[in-house]
Amino acid sequence: MSLFKKIFSKEKKETLDKGLEKSKTSFFSKLSKAVAGKSKVDDDVLDNLEEVLISSDVGVETTLKIIERIEERVSKDKYLGTDELNTILREEIAGLLAETNLGNETDFVIPKDKKPYVIMVVGVNGVGKTTTIGKLAAQFTKNGKKVVLGAADTFRAAAIDQLQVWADRVGVPIVRQDMGSDPASVAFDTLKSAVAQNADVVIIDTAGRLHNKVNLMNELTKIKRVMQKVVGDAPHDVLLVLDGSTGQNAFEQAKQFTKATEVTSLAVTKLDGTAKGGVVIGISDQFQIPVKYIGVGEGIDDLQVFNKIEFVDSFFK
Repeated sequence: MSLFKKIFSKEKKETLDKGLEKSKTSFFSKLSKAVAGKSKVDDDVLDNLEEVLISSDVGVETTLKIIERIEERVSKDKYLGTDELNTILREEIAGLLAETNLGNETDFVIPKDKKPYVIMVVGVNGVGKTTTIGKLAAQFTKNGKKVVLGAADTFRAAAIDQLQVWADRVGVPIVRQDMGSDPASVAFDTLKSAVAQNADVVIIDTAGRLHNKVNLMNELTKIKRVMQKVVGDAPHDVLLVLDGSTGQNAFEQAKQFTKATEVTSLAVTKLDGTAKGGVVIGISDQFQIPVKYIGVGEGIDDLQVFNKIEFVDSFFK
């Protein structure tokens, strides 16, 4: 099928395959039980398949869409064998994700007409936000871009220190102030510094509290407003980081954050240590926001640009 021609490098594809191994093994174990003793895709198989998809964290709404598509094929083809189910699933999920026309990139790119390109990173504490920023900085640097980091999560000393560790590791400048400083002030100083250094990319960390959406919204709005005094249309990307290992909780976080602020892209982390990789399919389908990056390992290069074709190919290989 031409849809599945290889796009990624062999090394990247192997990392993706390995990162999704637990999700794939769990899914196919459930799938084989769902079709045990059946030769034809019938109502029972579809009911079982629905359970498999939901329990694999694909999400109820996305699961119902997939089942509906398979039902259409069953009614059209009259007979579909259970041995074809893997191929059918792969095709229908790829088709579903392709409809958003997002998630087709293969490398870390930024628009040429935005300089510096400003990424504001949001997400609750513990989802891998700072690590994602560090890995993003590494990838952009590897691609020849000059990167500046801003430690605007000033509510936790650990967040500032952790970002400093990443800045040192990647070899990029960081703008930081003491814990308790005004986050907007840090963001302002970061952009001033980036403009002075003719930087290509600025990545701003922000606090990860979600217990009070009003405070969070006010804070993020203030950071945006202050940044725009330096770069008129900043931020160019508001990246929400979600922990894929939490399954349905990641959906909930996405809902809450998209209510609190405008989110323009998503990163789903920690997919390698869990069997919940199906959550990427659901999140990619349900939110009209592109999944831009996925974390499939702990290594500095294990943050990948999310490519739907390659993801589905690895999941159903």
